[in-house]
Amino acid sequence: MSALEWVFAPFQYAFMRTAAMAGVLVGVTCALLGVYVVLRRMAFIGDALAHTVLPGLVIAYLNRWNMVGGALLAGIATALGIGWLSRRREVREDTAIGILFTGMFALGILLMSSVRSFRDFTHMLFGYIVGVTDEQLRLFALLSLVIVLVLLLLHKELELTSFDPIHAEVIGLSANRLRYVLLVLMALAVVGAIQAVGVVLTSALLIVPAAAASLLTRRLPSMMALAAVIAVFSSLVGLLVSYHLDVSSGAAIVLTCIACFLLAWVVRAVRERVSVNQAS
Repeated sequence: MSALEWVFAPFQYAFMRTAAMAGVLVGVTCALLGVYVVLRRMAFIGDALAHTVLPGLVIAYLNRWNMVGGALLAGIATALGIGWLSRRREVREDTAIGILFTGMFALGILLMSSVRSFRDFTHMLFGYIVGVTDEQLRLFALLSLVIVLVLLLLHKELELTSFDPIHAEVIGLSANRLRYVLLVLMALAVVGAIQAVGVVLTSALLIVPAAAASLLTRRLPSMMALAAVIAVFSSLVGLLVSYHLDVSSGAAIVLTCIACFLLAWVVRAVRERVSVNQAS
């Protein structure tokens, strides 16, 4: 099989084309939000959101409701809960997140244990992007559109509160309010990412592409563009690898992201060594 056949042959199937479009949508939205997650050091929150939607998924599954809707409600509730608890002086932010994270995830596992077989929930935990339906794809497109529009409208405010929150407060911007907005947007992105890579691996899509981009540039627009390219590339390559090798699509996507991060790390190290040699 030639390289071109290896790349293009799988897309003769409708389910692969749908999965590819879902991967692009999920990759772009997670990457754009991930830049703010990395800059604001909110990686733990991203991981918590990815895990705390599990009870919503399980409750929706057990009652034969729309699973995406269940995840969305759980994600938004968690995002608002994290924002509220983080403002309490009695409990530190990382402690509040840890409590919600472990409590909601444990609730999801408890609900899962009420079913005889865990096999029904495998796709929730580890992702199944090739199982995305046209209806889900339309919902992902809508969620992506909402996220991108909000990020465009609040770009200056989010950038300022990410780099200089004190100055933002001085000129009248509410850092806490923008934090709530960012948390809700993260919850929306997590809902789409879960179908692609599952609950366990979703935080990787939020963090790894943005972290790789941050190694290569410090300019926010360039960082967001690079993160989006890395996420989309990883989604498509991971999808192809999973098709040809018959392995988990979610794991293949995440490992491709990790490979891109390691490559970015090497490029940064080489660039720094060249700069040192030129300076000396």
